[in-house]
Amino acid sequence: MNNQYEGIDLQEEIILFIIIGFIAQMIDGALGMAYGVTSNSFLLAIGISPAPASAAVHTSEIFTSGVSGFSHFHFRNIDMTIFRKLVITGVIGGIIGAYLLISLPADFIKPFVAIYLLITGISIILKARSKHNIKKDTTKLLPLGAIGGFFDAIGGGGWGPIVTSTLISKGNNPKHSIGTTNLAEFFVTIAQVATFIATIGLVHWNVIIGLIIGGVIAAPFAAYTCGKLPNRLIMVLVGFTILILCTRTLIKAIL
Repeated sequence: MNNQYEGIDLQEEIILFIIIGFIAQMIDGALGMAYGVTSNSFLLAIGISPAPASAAVHTSEIFTSGVSGFSHFHFRNIDMTIFRKLVITGVIGGIIGAYLLISLPADFIKPFVAIYLLITGISIILKARSKHNIKKDTTKLLPLGAIGGFFDAIGGGGWGPIVTSTLISKGNNPKHSIGTTNLAEFFVTIAQVATFIATIGLVHWNVIIGLIIGGVIAAPFAAYTCGKLPNRLIMVLVGFTILILCTRTLIKAIL
């Protein structure tokens, strides 16, 4: 097989994808976001088109989010009330987004999502300063799941930044927000991948396998780390991660 990725030696491919998967899942499992954004950004940078890249990322994410979600369940980072509401509409939104990605340009949507995340990130950082920032808020979770699933499929990532950041900004427990988002993502991702298989199929199996190996190795460590971090520190880290991701998206949209 000929090397199809610019600047990457065939012998180094699988190791590189394992490293990318490990780093992406450590960030995602500990902070509840950025696996798809990190992985998808790398795949697009080496020349893979958006739909196959999103399909590869989400296929690997079935395994990584599964291990991550059930690791969070083991460490008691799950709120089942929030989970049940998110997963229903998240699956529906993910299927619609995956289907539309094949024919719908997504670049014009990304700046609006980035602005929303910018505001949310700032809100999270401000809430981290409050001494009474933990409250359970289960309102408007159905539309949140639908929006998160849709943009996650369209952009190859976005479930965590949208869903986790919104839950935390509303005052929910950061550990529960991250763990619940990760577990729900497992089921949303299965629906997205099923849609990709039914429409364009799956390619780039070396990418998928590498991301799976790296992500599965990292998932339990990331979930454990999340359970040990102080709530305020998690909120600050999530807030700044969101600011970095959305600023990058806005810069790319402008330039």
